[in-house]
Amino acid sequence: MGIKKTLGLGMATAALGLALIGGGTFAYFSDSVETSGTFASGTLDLNAEPTVVINLDNIKPGDYGIRTFKLFNNGTLDIEKVLLRTSYSVTNMAGAPANTDDFGKHIKVMFLTNLDKQEDVIYETTLYELQSLAPDAVDNKWQEWFEERGGLKAGTSDNLIVKFEFVDNNEDQNQFQGDALQLKWTFEARQGTGTAK
Repeated sequence: MGIKKTLGLGMATAALGLALIGGGTFAYFSDSVETSGTFASGTLDLNAEPTVVINLDNIKPGDYGIRTFKLFNNGTLDIEKVLLRTSYSVTNMAGAPANTDDFGKHIKVMFLTNLDKQEDVIYETTLYELQSLAPDAVDNKWQEWFEERGGLKAGTSDNLIVKFEFVDNNEDQNQFQGDALQLKWTFEARQGTGTAK
C-alpha cells in the first residue's frame, strides 16, 4: 500500500472517529426547574393622639399643666426606638418688655413618663436644655421579666403623661409678660437591627 493510500485511509478513519464522538455528545437526559422569590418591605407608621400635647394661655410663674397622650405604631414593623426631638420659637407681644433671657429656660418639663413601660423618659429639664437631647420615649432601662420590653410593637400603643411648669424663680420675670412660646415635639421612629427571616 502506498503512502498516499495509507494517509488517505488514516484521515478517513480519523474523520469517522470524530463523527462518532461528536454524534455521541447529543444523546443525554436533561431536566430543569425554575425558582422565584419576592421581597416586600414593611412600614414604620408612628402616630400621636392628640397631636396638640398642650396649650396653656394666660400663664404666670408657678403655673403648670399635666397632659396625657398616646404614641401608636400603625405600621407593620416593630419600632425599636422613638426619639424625642424638641424645638421652639418665642414671639414677643408688641409693646412687651425686651427679653434678656430665653423663655424656654423658664419652662420646665417636670416629667415625661411612659406609663406602659413605667419609665421616666424625661425627669426635670427645661425646654432649652431638651433641645440638645433626644431621649427614647419607648425605652425600658430597668426591665423585669414580667414588664413590657422597650420599643413599640406593630399594632400597639404607649400611654405617656407629661407635666410642664412655668418656673417661679423668685426673681423679677416681667420680661416674659406677653411672650408666646411655640413648642414642637417631633417623635422619630427607628427600626431595629436586621434579623434572619
